Parts: sequence; C-alpha cells; structure tokens
Amino acid sequence: MLKTIGVLSSGGDAPGMNPAIRAVVRKGIYHGLTVYGIEHGYVGLMEGQVIKMTPASVGGIIQRGGTILHTARSKFFMTHEGKLKAMETIKKFGIDALVIIGGDGSYHGAMDLSEYGVNVVGVPGTIDNDIAGTEYTIGYDTALNTIIDAVDKIRDTATSHERTFIVEVMGREAGFLALMSGISCGAEAILIPEIPFDLEELSERLLKGIRRGKNHNIIILAEGVGKASRIAPLITEKTGLEIRISVLGHIQRGGTPTYLDRIMASRFGAAAVDTLMKGERNKAIGWKDGKLRVYDLKEAVSFKRKVDPELYELSKILSI
Repeated sequence: MLKTIGVLSSGGDAPGMNPAIRAVVRKGIYHGLTVYGIEHGYVGLMEGQVIKMTPASVGGIIQRGGTILHTARSKFFMTHEGKLKAMETIKKFGIDALVIIGGDGSYHGAMDLSEYGVNVVGVPGTIDNDIAGTEYTIGYDTALNTIIDAVDKIRDTATSHERTFIVEVMGREAGFLALMSGISCGAEAILIPEIPFDLEELSERLLKGIRRGKNHNIIILAEGVGKASRIAPLITEKTGLEIRISVLGHIQRGGTPTYLDRIMASRFGAAAVDTLMKGERNKAIGWKDGKLRVYDLKEAVSFKRKVDPELYELSKILSI
C-alpha cells in the first residue's frame, strides 16, 4: 500500500519545476500520503538529504524559477555502488515511490532505479522539449519567451546599425528552442543540430536578402551546431558581412515561469501522484494531442524527440 513518496528534481533546472514540486507535495498530502523532498537530485538521494514536506514547505513558490529542492548531476550515481547508496536512503525513510522531475538524463536515472525495484514516475522538466512520448516539457514555454524577448531587443540594434547578428541559444542535441524562437522572431536563418546547414546556401540566402533591400539579419544558432564564434567568421568570409555575436546562455534557464508552464507543471505533478495511487509502476507523465497521458517510462527513454523537418522548411520559406 502506498504511504510515502519522495520527490526530487535532477539535471538542468527549468522554470516550472517549483510548481511541479508544489503539486506533488500538496496532492500527496491531500490524499493522506507522507511526502519527502530529496535535495540536490540523485546526489541527495545517495547522501540522505531528505526533508519532510508540508503544505507550507511549498508556499509562495509557484511563481519562482529554478527549484527549491536544488539540482545536481552525479557520475557516481551511475555506478552500482551509487545506486546501492540511493537504495539505503529509500529504505531508511520508507519511501514507497519516487516522483522524478527532469530531462533525459534524469529519466535514465529513474529507469536504473526501477531495475533495483523502486517504483518511479517521471515528470518531464527540461527547456529542450526533447523527451520522447510528450509534446511538451516543463520550462520550454518560459525559455522560448525569454529568447524571443532577447532577440526582439537585439533586432532593434541590428536594424539601427544595419548589421548581422548570430544569437546562440541552448540545444545541444535538439533544435526546438532555436527553431520555434526563430520562426517567432522572423529570423533570416535558423541553424539546428538535426539538419546540417550548407554554408554556401546560407550565405547566398543572406546576400539575396540584402540585394533585395534588407539592411540587417538575425541568425538563430542552436549550440549543438557549433559555437557562434567559430561559425561567424565562415559566414563573413563568404559574404563580407560584419557579424556580431550574442550568446544568451543561462538566462534561458531562469525567470518567472509563464502561465503555461505553471499550469502544465501543476497538472503533471498532480497526475504523477494519481498514477502512483492507482498502483501503476514506472510511468512517465506527458502531453499529447491536447491531453494528459501516462505511458511507460521505457518509451520516454527510447529515443530523443526531434523537430519536424517540414516546420524547418517552413521557417526558410517565411524568412525570404
């Protein structure tokens, strides 16, 4: 019988993790469960950094970015010895199941724990939006809006000085942030890791726009394609354009979560508790076709979700 659950956040932080934690804690307590918060992700699980949560523990956090439970990455957790230490903590506190909020690496850690007999439910928390089986991950909308706000301001400067800017955004393996922000901002070019770019074609497209009367360009670059500092000279050599670089960096991870992230995080967190109370094991919470879905964690780690190539082609058409 389910009596005690734990909740942790792991990997890169994402706006909306706090609303998800809040939902897990309050939904669990509402149904008479004891809820523990594990600090510093899998590191805290190994080291016994466990605190009993109350409704007051999560008061006033729904509007805060980051995660009150903090987060960390751990190579030691990937070892057999690390997992045994985590199991000691789980047994010590009598934790019947874990809600794990995070991205791909966190989900793989959850799968590992499931193989040691721990019941886990994954809640997708990553700005990359690349978890298989769900069309939405917590933090994605806030990060997108942060990028759009920054690029809109950069375009003001690009227009004033008649320059080309490369704006480097996050996305080592997935181009969702770059593609969607690029379309939203009317970028002249978008470079993503899923689709190799042709330097000759890109250069000619930029020059064609200038011949037609454009006096500036915005290029959105996902970090997985390469550093802006390396790509900018290549474009300059081909086009003669003076290029400025703006690397947005970690501002994309922070900030007040948007309405959408607060709502989705609240629904995901509550659904995770419902799933555990129904006795389901080793599941992931997702969103597909406008509805919540509960599916096997194995599906969530089976591959990384990629952008739609047709949408990428649309971005090129709209940027002429």
